[in-house]
Amino acid sequence: MRRFYKWSGKIVNPKKVLSEIRPGMSVFLGTGVAEPRTLVQRLLASTDDNIQDLELIQLVSLGDAIANEKLNDGRFRLKTFFSGWVAHDAITRGHVDLIPARFSKVPALIEAGKIRTDVAFVQITPPDDAGYASLGVSVDVARQAMANARLVVGEIQPEMPRTFGDTFVHVDDFHYLVEATESLLLFPRVEVEDVYDSLAENVASLVDDGSCLAWSMERLFEALWPHLARKKDLGIHTPFFTDSLMDLVKSGAVTNRKKGSFKGKCVTSYALGTRELMDWLDSHPLVEFQGVDVLGDPDRIHRNSKTVAILPIRRVDLTGQIAFLEGRGNLGVGPSVANEFISGASMSSGGRVVAALPSRNRDKNSNIVLNLGDLPNQYNNPESIDLVVTEYGTANLAGRTVRERALALIDIAHPDDREGLVEQAKERNILFKDQIYLIDAGRLYPYDLAETATLKDNLVMRFRPIRPSDEEEMRRLFYRFSSEAVYYRYFSPIKTMPHAKMQEYVNVDYKKAMSIVGLVGDPGQGHIIAEGRWVKLADRPWADTAFVVDEEYQGKGIATHLLLMLIRIALDRGIEGFTADVLSSNKAIKVYEKAHFPVSAKLESGVYHIEIDFTEGGKERAEGLRTLSARKR
Repeated sequence: MRRFYKWSGKIVNPKKVLSEIRPGMSVFLGTGVAEPRTLVQRLLASTDDNIQDLELIQLVSLGDAIANEKLNDGRFRLKTFFSGWVAHDAITRGHVDLIPARFSKVPALIEAGKIRTDVAFVQITPPDDAGYASLGVSVDVARQAMANARLVVGEIQPEMPRTFGDTFVHVDDFHYLVEATESLLLFPRVEVEDVYDSLAENVASLVDDGSCLAWSMERLFEALWPHLARKKDLGIHTPFFTDSLMDLVKSGAVTNRKKGSFKGKCVTSYALGTRELMDWLDSHPLVEFQGVDVLGDPDRIHRNSKTVAILPIRRVDLTGQIAFLEGRGNLGVGPSVANEFISGASMSSGGRVVAALPSRNRDKNSNIVLNLGDLPNQYNNPESIDLVVTEYGTANLAGRTVRERALALIDIAHPDDREGLVEQAKERNILFKDQIYLIDAGRLYPYDLAETATLKDNLVMRFRPIRPSDEEEMRRLFYRFSSEAVYYRYFSPIKTMPHAKMQEYVNVDYKKAMSIVGLVGDPGQGHIIAEGRWVKLADRPWADTAFVVDEEYQGKGIATHLLLMLIRIALDRGIEGFTADVLSSNKAIKVYEKAHFPVSAKLESGVYHIEIDFTEGGKERAEGLRTLSARKR
């Protein structure tokens, strides 16, 4: 026979609860949407003599507790673990105490009594007939606080979603219950500027099918979900669940099938967002709420292969040191929180750590700087950051020297800031004193020409215009060539390719030339295995061409793809034909025969002089080539 649990006898007026509090006590408050607003507002508004010298403990402060001016009158002192969003200004003014701690270690601090919780105010759903209620959308450290507190009070909030996971508590766990008179704390969706859409597109290119992600409320994530909607079998292991993450799950991109921890489930500690999100989460079978000791455990995080830790940041210096956001730009991702996910992603099979930021701030100052100075929220472990992303591209930092890092980061800075960064880096001896920088190169860099193609033997390659930071990759490509291959390309037995010579090669004046490199490997971490370029002739609207392909990858159609790509680009820039000089023994001459335009070749002294006339092909050939290239992309 089913037992119906009677719990209404535990319901009291908030005044009764406050009468049990004594001066000097520490009062734990639920976080975010789960903040018990009725109890908090009555507590802060009370003029009773016993409500004096109280510590308020809240993991992340987002609601009424932090906003109330009563914090300044000496009767209350709020302690929080993370300075993000609302709490930042109050901490800076000295009105709130910050407790630095690793995300996953906070529950243990409470269990050990190092963080005292005499009273616990938590928000719950209405209990069911068996007396069980749900902690709803904020689990964090509520269980530990309740276990250690002498007075445990549950605020019953009918609007709170009933959620699954480690969320169920029994009415016997509470000394008193209070009925909520304040509405659920909701958060509007953030507005997104255009720059974040471009930034999000670049970040999404680094997320493979089957990756596992953490999420937050920053603008980057609001812009990110549409770019991830076509991915497959994504997994979610995140401190925060938001409206944009709901949209990503609804898109079908999230299945959690590839996860090694909480397989088949999105796992989180908090949900923050709109009424729509709260309604969607109510009894949702695919979302599981767990405590922060579970969410922040690097061992659990790394069990999920391809974990991508996406870090929205405020600034990065030329060595790769980063500063996190602060104030209204930041929900709670600071060094202590990020460290858990950086560690987990670093240990994850195929995992990576991605820091993302716009190239400039709202004052039009560069977010890529020589050094971070005294900025708050710094994370000074540059070796932990694999990739940095702006709206201008991706800088791969893993395994690179400080000089190579600097060049890669300058490549993705705002074009108008690159020259100044180069000069500053030279002065600090981060870059060589003879480092070349073409002032117009950054402004003219053709970002729109990047494309991906699948060639013979299912070889997936990415093609893009060459960058100054490709110097080391191009040097390595040169030294992989045989003596014969070098002779075919340069018509002389070149033995070395030093910095002075190679940097001239990779710094391209895009008014006069075009250079396209072909890469294999993961986006942002690939290796250059091919390059093709044309350079305008001085006496007519034609261009001279040359190609190099790693000998290991020859015969897969790479040079042909480069040729057709370069022809398409040349046609769009008014070039009327190509020339090339090829040794008669070089089999690469066959590549030019696939140009889709008339080809003539004259042999003189063992060298074929090749000409491809675009004007003879007419508009139909040109449009056919564009259609073919678009299909391959």
